[in-house]
Amino acid sequence: MSNGVPNQDQWCFAWFAGEDGSDSQKKAALVKSSKWAPGSNIRIAFLDGTAQQKALVKQYAVEWITNLANLKFSWVNDPAQSDIRISFKYPGSWSVIGTTCKTVPKNQATMNFGWLTPTVTPAEARRVILHEFGHAVGLIHEHQNPKGGIHWNKQAVIDDLSGPPNNWDLPTIQHNMFDAYAASEINGTKLDKDSIMLYPIPISWTTDGFSAGLNGQLSATDKTFIKQQYK
Repeated sequence: MSNGVPNQDQWCFAWFAGEDGSDSQKKAALVKSSKWAPGSNIRIAFLDGTAQQKALVKQYAVEWITNLANLKFSWVNDPAQSDIRISFKYPGSWSVIGTTCKTVPKNQATMNFGWLTPTVTPAEARRVILHEFGHAVGLIHEHQNPKGGIHWNKQAVIDDLSGPPNNWDLPTIQHNMFDAYAASEINGTKLDKDSIMLYPIPISWTTDGFSAGLNGQLSATDKTFIKQQYK
């Protein structure tokens, strides 16, 4: 917790299957190569978790497809028949990007919600579930959108993220914070500071006064963009 805001300093991992998940947080623009076909039925299974945790995921995940993305979420009991597999037992919250979940072995999680503890608030549950399911439908972190143009105070970012709770080394910080996708790899809009895919950015991390708070819901741009991508 930082400044009284839950998970203010906790950044999720969003990674492509086949990479080392311990060092693979990626850059909300949508990765064209990981996009689902419009109309896809995405099958989702739980590998573990309580009834409360599962209910929270089901309650909030569907916001992406309720009158927005032309996709369907089917909740299945057999992980062998699933595309996305959810666990709650690993540290942190993370997800693979889009259709790369299909390359993950069926006995392994493609998404994890380590922050959905018994004391989680509804607002925090909604925020993290929407964020991770944004990755699952192919979205990347907004701060690494090549159209973003954030002017980083790199030393301040390094100083903060090299300590607790992240404890990242310099290559990890470079990869996760400063490296952006090539514009040819993504469909995207200009930086949306209200996007659910943007994590908090304190003003001390930038040189031009830009900052962002803890976004807890789909922004207007999130909604129009995902609807356009999955017509």
